[in-house]
Amino acid sequence: MKALQITKYGELKDALSFNEIEKPTVKGNNILVKTEAVGLNPIDFKLANGALKEMVPLNMPCTIAFDVSGEIVELGEDVTGLEKGDNIYARVPHEQMGTAAEYVAVDSTIVSKKPDNISHEEAAGLPLIGLTSIQALERVGLKEGDQVLIHAGSGGVGSFAIQYAKAKGAYVYTTTSTKNVDWVKDLGADRVIDYKKEDYKSVVSDLDIVFDTLGEEYTTDAFKMIKEGGKVTTIVGAPDEETAAVMGMEEYQLPEDLAKLIDDKSADYKFTWMQPNGDQLDSISSMVKDSKIKPVVDKTFSFEDGIDAYEHLATGRAKGKVIIKMA
Repeated sequence: MKALQITKYGELKDALSFNEIEKPTVKGNNILVKTEAVGLNPIDFKLANGALKEMVPLNMPCTIAFDVSGEIVELGEDVTGLEKGDNIYARVPHEQMGTAAEYVAVDSTIVSKKPDNISHEEAAGLPLIGLTSIQALERVGLKEGDQVLIHAGSGGVGSFAIQYAKAKGAYVYTTTSTKNVDWVKDLGADRVIDYKKEDYKSVVSDLDIVFDTLGEEYTTDAFKMIKEGGKVTTIVGAPDEETAAVMGMEEYQLPEDLAKLIDDKSADYKFTWMQPNGDQLDSISSMVKDSKIKPVVDKTFSFEDGIDAYEHLATGRAKGKVIIKMA
């Protein structure tokens, strides 16, 4: 079968190539999925260009991508609750990375059945951004009435997080560029800040939660935006000590400047390293069925144009998700 693989670190056109590989076999709790669509994420091209090679070393060649939507064509002997012909979607764990292929083996415990009211292309864009948003916001106890700032509202995570926070009853501020203001408003954000015309730091204050999706100065500035005892949840800042322990970072300590910011505001600070979770995908499916969450697809590419799809994603200009359609 054909797969899009990382063969070396470097620029995407050099690092990626299409190769013929063996079709997976499955046993135990695994299922074999005929891939219909693949959702692309920044972590994919960061793995390919070597930006994460110290944290996540690769055994090359290796097939790229983590998000998938497709049809079950084979079941391991221990699989329950699923049947051949079921349409599912999932974010596969790191050890099963490689959804940009005609078939992929997936742990059945981390999948969810695809909602009937969306396409495979839409479903493939949901897992990583949905799980990331839910885990990051739930770690800081998002609740009805909270005032939340979500950075980069037109991005994959931002566009989902806005909808999720609104579904939970929060008041949502978000940042985006001029051309995306109306589009982000349509996602449900209560106050859209055009960062080309306004300084978000002069608009928001005394927030309950800041969801940091940008890192660097945005992480530290978040503490100026929250109220005393407020919360900062990040997917790009320094790990908190609890998460660092889970990631195997022995003897890790928070950077001193970050620890002081937390102490000065009596703040709660959390870093989320997203984990696959079938139950949380099921909750996403329910919200999609109830029209509380609408998948946002920026552009769909054919499998043959998969490298071009990654180059488009790497520009950082996508509104929502970039998808590869296999058929």
